[in-house]
Amino acid sequence: MSSLSLTLAVFCATVLVALPLRAMEVKTAVLRVDRVAGPPISRLDAPPTDLGFAGGMLGNEDNRTTGQFTGMDYTLKTRAVSPEQAAAALDALKAEGIGLIAVIAEGDILKALSDKAGPEVLLLNAGARDETLRDGDCRANVLHVSPSRSMLSDSVVQFLMWKKWSRVLLIHGSHPEDKLLADSYRKSAAKFGAEIVEEREFVDTGGARRTDTGHVMVQRQIPIFTQDAEDYDVIVAADEAGVFAPYLPYHTWDPKPVVGSAGLRAASWHAAHEAWGATQFQRRFEKLTGRNMREEDYQTWLAMRVIGEAVTQSGKADPATIRAYALSPDFELAAFKGQKLTFRTWNGQMRQPVLLTDGRVTVSVSPQDGYLHQHSPLDTLGIDAPETACQAFGG
Repeated sequence: MSSLSLTLAVFCATVLVALPLRAMEVKTAVLRVDRVAGPPISRLDAPPTDLGFAGGMLGNEDNRTTGQFTGMDYTLKTRAVSPEQAAAALDALKAEGIGLIAVIAEGDILKALSDKAGPEVLLLNAGARDETLRDGDCRANVLHVSPSRSMLSDSVVQFLMWKKWSRVLLIHGSHPEDKLLADSYRKSAAKFGAEIVEEREFVDTGGARRTDTGHVMVQRQIPIFTQDAEDYDVIVAADEAGVFAPYLPYHTWDPKPVVGSAGLRAASWHAAHEAWGATQFQRRFEKLTGRNMREEDYQTWLAMRVIGEAVTQSGKADPATIRAYALSPDFELAAFKGQKLTFRTWNGQMRQPVLLTDGRVTVSVSPQDGYLHQHSPLDTLGIDAPETACQAFGG
């Protein structure tokens, strides 16, 4: 070989080494389906316009940080649509080659989207808590990062039994979702040995939830509504529609604690949570968004991190591989809750501790001490393998 040829060969080799390898693109999306709803009881509870999207952005940033070292380039699209636009939005995301989608939607919409998506798309449920989606109506192309109703109600009732507050007055709303939540509390009570001594229904008659005289009316009505109840230790409020529960504390006829949809509440996340490195995580989110993290934000962050962890470990970004790795014994995710999170192979539900908060501090974390399980104490919350009617996972 001539000296010129050798020089050219060395030059070409040097250029090839210097050029960065082309990163594998990992396309993700957050699809939020918004139904028209009335204003919340408190203006402090009004949802921000970037609800859920902000958590997805933080998760995508975390993925991109890791991707710099693994040759992965993560991209994120966000879409907020009405229920009527949901199917078209899903089609548009699929047309862009996006097969990994976190969905914040009610259960019926998520079910319809999963049927439309097909096996070439993996949906990560970051909103719907419906039990049936983890049971008889489960779908193989859906993994649930949002806790189910039974996980939340189990976490509350475990705490009540730990406190020896076993006699429960159950007050539920009149909306369908309230009745589903009430049924979940009935099952949790039977599961852990609590006694529902009486049930009452708070009927939503419509009208403004916030008026100049609202507090005066509540101060007169709620004591009468809760008067002459059977002897009880605690009120459990099942008010998923957000109509009456926040009015219960300090207004009941008897001076008893309130839990459930007001008072002490079960949550996947809360801005007051500080343990296990959560403070630094909260500050990163606040710096990014200028507000506190909500449950939907945490759940979309989880969805993005599930994708990122599965891609990093498997080296692939197709939905089938992500799903398979997430359900494998090798998958685990650190998520600022004191335990590594994993998925249940029988229905695709993420195992996770549930925070119990009064709105200012984390009062406790379930599962409570003393609740044991042959696989994981986390499986004392929600549908266990022997109880499931899910056939799509075969676990």
